[in-house]
Parts: sequence; C-alpha cells; structure tokens
Amino acid sequence: MLSNLKYMQGVKGLKDIDIEGKRVLIRVDFNVPVDSHGNITDDRRIRSALSSINYCIDHNACSITLVTHFGRPKGKYDEKYSLKHIRKRLERLLNRRVEFIEDFEKSKDEIATCSLERVFLLENIRFREGEKQNDEQLSQKLGSICDVYVNDAFGTSHRKHASTYGVADYAQIKVAGFLMMREIEAFSKALENPLSPIALVVGGAKISSKITLLKAVLQKIDKLIIGGAMSNTFLKAMGYDMKESLFETDYIDTANEVIQLARENSVKVYLPVDVVVTDSIERSVDVKVVPSQDVLEGFKAVDIGPATVKLFSEAIELSNTIIWNGPMGIYEIDKFSKGTFKIANAIADCYAYTIVGGGDTADAVDRASEAENFSFISTGGGASLELLEGKILPGFEKLDRKDS
Repeated sequence: MLSNLKYMQGVKGLKDIDIEGKRVLIRVDFNVPVDSHGNITDDRRIRSALSSINYCIDHNACSITLVTHFGRPKGKYDEKYSLKHIRKRLERLLNRRVEFIEDFEKSKDEIATCSLERVFLLENIRFREGEKQNDEQLSQKLGSICDVYVNDAFGTSHRKHASTYGVADYAQIKVAGFLMMREIEAFSKALENPLSPIALVVGGAKISSKITLLKAVLQKIDKLIIGGAMSNTFLKAMGYDMKESLFETDYIDTANEVIQLARENSVKVYLPVDVVVTDSIERSVDVKVVPSQDVLEGFKAVDIGPATVKLFSEAIELSNTIIWNGPMGIYEIDKFSKGTFKIANAIADCYAYTIVGGGDTADAVDRASEAENFSFISTGGGASLELLEGKILPGFEKLDRKDS
C-alpha cells in the first residue's frame, strides 16, 4: 500500500511544467449534488478545482478547457444533466466569463485559437457513449484539443474512462492538478507516517463494499469502529437475531474472518452495544432504543444508540489519527441521524489528524456543521476507498513522472 502511494506522489504536477502559451485541458469533477429544482446544494467540488484553473490563468495558458461529467446520463443528451447551470456557478466563483461549448469537435478551431485567460466548459462528457467505455476515438479527439492534459478529478480517478484515462495516451504533456496532489498528500499523511493510535471508523450499508479495505488496513490500524447497516452483519455473525434489519447473509463468514484477523493483529474492534430501531423507515410509527442483542420482532436497526455513541466517542477521543468512511445510520432522515452527527462531533472535537473518505460521509459532516473542523475531507467516495485499499488509481497511471 505504501509503495503505491509513493508511486502516485511521484507524478508531475502543474508546477513541474511550463504552461505559458499552451492549450490546457483540465479534467475536473463538477458532479455536484443538486436539489429537485436543479439548484446546487454543495459546490465544494467546483471550489476544489479553482486553484488549478486560476494557476493556469495566472501563468498565461493559451486557453483552458474544462471537461467533466454530471449525473448519470446514458450516453446521450439529457437536459436534466446539462452543465449550463454549473457554468453559472463556475463563473461566479472564478469571477470571469466561461464560454460554454456544446460540441467540442465543431468548436475545435475556436479552442485552438490562442487567447490568454480564455476558459471553456465542455458539455457533459457522459453525453458521449464512448466516455465510460474508454473509447479510443473519443480519447484521441480530447487529446487533439490540448497541448497539456491535467487530471484534477480525484472523484473519478478510480475509473478508466476516456476523459480520465484514455486521453493521456494522446496528450503531449500530462500531469496532476493541485486537488489530485492534495488528496494523495492527505492520505499519505494518514497512512505512511501516522500518529498512533490509529482508528478506522467505517459505516454505510454493506460489508461487501468495504471488505477489501478492512482486510488491507488491519495491519496498519489500532482500532476498528464499525457502525451503520454493515455492523448488522457483524452482530449477526456474533449470533444476534437482527430481525428485519439490513444485513448480508453471504458475508457472515467474512465478518467472522475480519474479527479473527483483527485479533491476530491486536486490533480492538468496536461494535454497537445498542441501536435505534423502527417499525418502518418510510413511515415510522414506533422508534425505540434497544440493546443490540434485543432487536424487537418486526423492527429494524437504523442508527447507533446513545450508549454506542459514548463507547465510540471514548475510543475516538483516545486516537491520534482517525479515518472515517461511511455513516452510522440513515442520516438523511432526521429521526435516524443522531448517531452519525454525534460521531461527526466527536471526531471534530478530538486533537487528532482526521480524514473523511468522501461521498455520504462528507455530506454527513456538512450536515453536522463540522466540515471546518476536520483535517481533510476527500472529494472522492469510491476513489478514496480504493486508495485506502492500497490500489494505484488509474487516474495517476499514465501521467508523466518526475523521475522520467
């Protein structure tokens, strides 16, 4: 795992090259959350890309072209996923005009015309069927509109798509943006030379999505704190009847393996001692707190209980490095959000290096109004998970290296 992190740290960044007079294509991640009216509810991902964009402007790039995806269109135009609204927020944050390009192939000559400080935003790249297939033709077309390719989309750096991976084969110079390097530095600090004790706090729905992570880090951590629906599978493995709670029958043996591996590595495992249960998630009439071994007939566990919050908080308080990936319950519903928010408060209050693994966890930290009190909040959910698992992210594989 550590050698892979060092490998990714060894790629060239923007400051390692000369971009003056060059056409720069930046793969950004503007896949921001929006409400039912299409209004952006969190623009962190856009703000995270500003340092790379402004650096290119300040260092006289010939032109700057931004490419991103938004939502999950199925390889064709869908008005709901157009970037026109994203453009307005970007212009406000950059404090400059951004030119919107609906078809970059038709506008190729315009993009090639050198005009200092010119910024283009291409329409949603996932409107093109070849993006997710890492289509060679699309990769080549993207490479043809730039002299320098900058990957600054950490949130999609675990995907081998045309705009995050294939394009690097057709760009003269390819480097990482400032966000990509910040992400790697943050995770390196948490994994390479961390201050002990080290606690990994995991939650979310499924053990299956985090099993590789759990097995990969058990030799590196001191405490494993498990909440969310995935803890139900561990509790089931201990012989508890979880009644209607969500758990993965096929992973009960795996849960036992993780517990055994933790023992072998002297890792202390923390599981819920009490849970919040309800008769219905959508239309709950009855909500109770019960011991983990006493889930009521017809009820399901949806959050950690107050005794568990106290137990987890004490373990967190005595840690010096904390990595958190996954909420403690169904935090999107007010009734079932207390556990997640209280754990966010506990981590934010402790004197430790604290890192959040993106996705739902980052959203939960925001909702708990604790974002400013964490050492680092990753912009990538799946990408941060694969980084913690010890993988080399594809988004780094084809970038130029400092030692070449």
